[in-house]
Amino acid sequence: MSLANRSLVTIDDLSNKEVEAVFPLADQMSDSMNRQSNVCQGKIMASLFFEPSTRTRLSFETAMHRLGGSVISTIDVNATSLAKGESIADMARVVGSYADIIVIRHPWEGVAKVVANYAGVPVINAGDGSHEHPTQTLCDLYTLKKERQTIRGLKIALCGDLKYGRTIHSLIYALTRLGATTFLWPGPGLDMPENVKQKLITEYGADVEKIPADNLPLLVGSQDWAGDASLDAIYITPSRAHQLALIPDISIPIDLVKEYDALYVTRLQQERLTATAEGQELKRDYPVVDKKLLKGKEFKRTLVMHPLPRIDELAYEVDADPRSMYFKQAARGVPVRMALIALLLGAKEVDITEKEVSPAQKRAYPFYRRDFGVSCPNPSCVSVQETETRYIKLEFQIVTNHPLTLRCVYCEHEIYPQYIASSDWHQGMLKNKKYHRADSHWVRKIKPENLIVFDSESRAQSHGFQPSNYASQR
Repeated sequence: MSLANRSLVTIDDLSNKEVEAVFPLADQMSDSMNRQSNVCQGKIMASLFFEPSTRTRLSFETAMHRLGGSVISTIDVNATSLAKGESIADMARVVGSYADIIVIRHPWEGVAKVVANYAGVPVINAGDGSHEHPTQTLCDLYTLKKERQTIRGLKIALCGDLKYGRTIHSLIYALTRLGATTFLWPGPGLDMPENVKQKLITEYGADVEKIPADNLPLLVGSQDWAGDASLDAIYITPSRAHQLALIPDISIPIDLVKEYDALYVTRLQQERLTATAEGQELKRDYPVVDKKLLKGKEFKRTLVMHPLPRIDELAYEVDADPRSMYFKQAARGVPVRMALIALLLGAKEVDITEKEVSPAQKRAYPFYRRDFGVSCPNPSCVSVQETETRYIKLEFQIVTNHPLTLRCVYCEHEIYPQYIASSDWHQGMLKNKKYHRADSHWVRKIKPENLIVFDSESRAQSHGFQPSNYASQR
């Protein structure tokens, strides 16, 4: 099966079978690294990194050179025409005419999708703000597969900055899809974003089990962990959710306590924080993984993983421990990215006997496309940036009507509009242009193609709509 001319913007752009088919090819690349120099000969990769990077940028560029291709690159937005006000779309069109494949990292969430829409060549997301980092997830899954031979049934604890850590967001989607059970250990104030949680539940059928504080010692087998951590949820795989739903809370820790297969640690994403004082406060109580923690019986065989770079959350004393995997993760980035580049350029194919559509292809949500009424609430979303609003049309998926939930197609943040109206008013007369509360029965009666949403009454009235009898009722 060919993945030629596909882009990888989110981990959901690959099906489960496609994800797992990357790994045997990465093995081949790793075993014969010096014999791959003709695979992508004559091809050019554009490496566009508008945020700092060591491992991701250099591993991508190394991968392309190992495959026999060439690299053109830029690592400073101020050295490009973006600094002059050029749009992302125009940049994508131009770079797409120079290169055969584009790898991009950018602080705005959704930029990789915009580039993929306009470039005309395969695009790989190397990290877009706090949104996703799908190739890091491929490296993480590859490490789990190499060390544990399977992903299904593994128990993975995710520790640290779960709010802004883009590696965490891509990883938890993939782990849930592939049948792992994940435990959340966020730093204070750094819990998993609500839109990520809702996507896990609504799209992958994951079940969330809240763990009472007095059950934490049972869950982790260690009073020390319970005292230091803020573990507040378990994401259980779809294959086990309904079985566990009938079991009392006390049975959940007993069932899952025995041992963690991996502890995935992330640093505090200081660059995403708006205030220095906030960063210092979060840093003070941030969880730390060290020798003392790893002495617990529940960590006897636990792999310690980290996407790097680390700051203070992972002690250097762990480096010599055979359970530490983070430098292996970094090294494996080259063969994994070699495999991915070769696949997207059509130089290699994956062996998949049974075709499976990706989660992104499966989604059948109706779309909401209007340039008024609401906007994405995420200030880091590409769709709200001044240079991009000239051409980007607001676009949301209508995820559910109860409550009415719209998901931005660029950054995947969700909004819950307060008021709704229909474009199908009688004879277009102003007196028939009524708006209603979003939780009224009208939300079920208005067809998606006629739906108009507003985030306030004043916004509805500014567009000529008047309140109906259902504008104030709940």
